[in-house]
Amino acid sequence: MSEKKQTMFHVNQQPVQFGGDEKATLLSVLRDELNLSGPKFGCGQGECGACMVLVDGQPQTSCNLPVWSIQGRQVTTLEGLGTPAHPHPVQTAFIEERAAQCGYCVAGIITSACALLARNPKPSRDDIVLGLEKHLCRCGAHTRMVRAIERASQTNSKS
Repeated sequence: MSEKKQTMFHVNQQPVQFGGDEKATLLSVLRDELNLSGPKFGCGQGECGACMVLVDGQPQTSCNLPVWSIQGRQVTTLEGLGTPAHPHPVQTAFIEERAAQCGYCVAGIITSACALLARNPKPSRDDIVLGLEKHLCRCGAHTRMVRAIERASQTNSKS
């Protein structure tokens, strides 16, 4: 009888040990095992961005990422960016700009926006649009989302 291989990593700064299905995706572990609802299943092919998380600070689709590939790495979901009492500046800006309609794509977009601002605190509008390129918003709220990210970058520069 063989022993199941354990995958150890961190999610939102909490240690996780996963010994389940070796074919499991990171998204399935986040949603089904850890009960995190931020990342969403959209296309299942890494094309829509609804499942976007940060892996070691870099945006990564989680629907097509095998969980074994994140051994020893740090994963951040929407839930790890801020709290209701102390939201991340991007979360605050999205609320202030009313940048979400249905909300399905927003967790992935906010996550990518946080990564963008971490590497480029004062992005141009073109930088923001390019940073959102991997995301689909079927509601058509991209204009408000770009404004929210611009607002968050202004807030960052005042801090």
